[in-house]
Amino acid sequence: MNDSQIKILFLTADPSDESRLRLGQELRDIKARLGKPGRFQLEQRESVRVGDITEAIFDVEPQIVHFSGHGKSTGELCFENEVGKVQPVKPDALAAMFKLFAQSINCVVMNACYSEIQAQAIAEYIPFVIGMNDAIGDKAAIAFAVGFYKALAANRSIEDAYEFGCVEIQLYSLPEHLKPVIYKKNIPGQQVRPKDKVATLIPGKRRRVLQQLESLQQEYDLLSEKLKLLRKDSAIQAGTSVKYQLEKEIEQAEAEIEQLAQKIEELENELQ
Repeated sequence: MNDSQIKILFLTADPSDESRLRLGQELRDIKARLGKPGRFQLEQRESVRVGDITEAIFDVEPQIVHFSGHGKSTGELCFENEVGKVQPVKPDALAAMFKLFAQSINCVVMNACYSEIQAQAIAEYIPFVIGMNDAIGDKAAIAFAVGFYKALAANRSIEDAYEFGCVEIQLYSLPEHLKPVIYKKNIPGQQVRPKDKVATLIPGKRRRVLQQLESLQQEYDLLSEKLKLLRKDSAIQAGTSVKYQLEKEIEQAEAEIEQLAQKIEELENELQ
């Protein structure tokens, strides 16, 4: 990021017919990480309706647009209608809108469930777009935002900030660090390094892989805890026959853990 002022437009929508989100907490945490107004100018718009989006972009002229709210598994983002209820917006509609702002907006962050489909569509026109490939909890979503903007405030690049956001989720021991994904605009003639292609699986397959990975990780954690208890029992057990049985169970648990570790590694490689 360069040293000129960066304008961030923070859009939120929390329709009354959806579960409530901690959007105020996310905004406060972002403001705290960006520090005093100066290099960053953060403008917010709450309870955003469809008609408010372009108006807010015209008013603020941001380089970064951040949306926090709800998303549907079909890829639609949920804004509000005139009475505060859900007004879904399809990916192709938002992509068409961002196409018209392609000369001024550098990054779009959609901190909403299932927003990867939107990210793919918008990345046709915007250099960097971040979305979520599955449902994501409030804590993980806020942690990602904190890590992302903390890195930007430290003068790191968009791509680095994305990585810091994912790591921030891990630091809070939340099992959702693989849910944020970043897409880069495919510029003709530009060589794309393997690292740049962060999300190469189609959304449906990627979601299935993530579900399998999460299930295997839970199984791995349970087996590891079981192995710890078996070793503890074996250390204090005096009876030969019981000790022999415990050692057999330890061997079996170790073999199962090794198999799980291999499966987890294979799935993680699929996500690279």
